[in-house]
Amino acid sequence: MNLFQEKISVLLVEYPELVDILKYEHVNADLTLDNYMNNLSSEELEDIGMNKESFCDLILGITQCTTANSKVNVKNITIKGGMFKDGSLEDIELTLETGSVTSIVGPTGSGKSRLLADIEWMAQRDTPTKRQILINSQVPHSELRFSFDCKLVAQLSQNMNFVIDTSVEEFIKMHIESRGIDNSHILMNEILYQANLLAGESFTASTPVTALSGGQSRALMIADTAILSASPIVLIDEIENAGIDRKKALELLVKKEKIILIATHDPILALLAQRRIIIQNGGIVKLIETSENEKANLVILEKLDNKLLNLRSKLRNGDIIEDIELNF
Repeated sequence: MNLFQEKISVLLVEYPELVDILKYEHVNADLTLDNYMNNLSSEELEDIGMNKESFCDLILGITQCTTANSKVNVKNITIKGGMFKDGSLEDIELTLETGSVTSIVGPTGSGKSRLLADIEWMAQRDTPTKRQILINSQVPHSELRFSFDCKLVAQLSQNMNFVIDTSVEEFIKMHIESRGIDNSHILMNEILYQANLLAGESFTASTPVTALSGGQSRALMIADTAILSASPIVLIDEIENAGIDRKKALELLVKKEKIILIATHDPILALLAQRRIIIQNGGIVKLIETSENEKANLVILEKLDNKLLNLRSKLRNGDIIEDIELNF
């Protein structure tokens, strides 16, 4: 279909996101998009803040993103094995469903981050590992692999520092507005509320994002990803030292029906997942389903972790650490 030869009335049905884009005049719905563009005055283009060419590119980008996302309702992803660092075959095929949490564990340098990268780029035997990633058991469309606007994957890395000079409120609102979503005030408050539940130390809407600590930054981005991001797949690379409530973070993402993979050295995060992928020498050597005995041990580990968090809090407050009670 030639987008610019279609009537506005037809396009607004198929691409409702265009309603806000075409609001700069009282649009005649019987006009074709081409007629509409040709009738835009220089004053109207100045109000939009774009020239005609860039405005056309914006409309094309929105429709292409809508088209790409509408083709795929992600229910699962499949990892098809490639090869180890020594060239031997990685004999595995693993399917992960929405609402699932999978941890990735292994020695430093074993290939945990490489697996996350393969999933992020939806590798098709074209990365060093030669793995293949399928979406709903199918090879993903090229738009889903290479479009920056329509990515199915959100990644939260261990290094997350802001350089933009804005407040937390302005940052969240920019993200909301970029997605053309209404009720920005409600969403902004919800993201801020959830972020503060995760963060070790609270912050406000007026806090500059450059003043956020590492833990606060990750808490903000996890809340933002869970509530606002359209990406159904979330990859997390080592957040154990981020100073956030890890269990609440995973619960928030799972509640939003995300497929979550988390590379970690933390036994608590590893056991919070339903399963864990064991990486050695660049490849997957084993898949372990979290057992009932491990879940029972997780309760003990969480109690120990809470005691350590309490000790950290006392140290920060200048308390004297004399008696340590380790009974469970």
